[in-house]
Amino acid sequence: MLKHKEIWKFIGKTLFYFAVIVLLLYLYSYSRTGGAHFIYNEF
Repeated sequence: MLKHKEIWKFIGKTLFYFAVIVLLLYLYSYSRTGGAHFIYNEF
């Protein structure tokens, strides 16, 4: 029973950290939309 609980804890932590990484990558790509392109359009 204890091993089964540890497996679910590991899966839960893995999914949580994966979701955090995906969210950070999404926010990073969202903040860069049109960032450099707008600056170079002025020159």
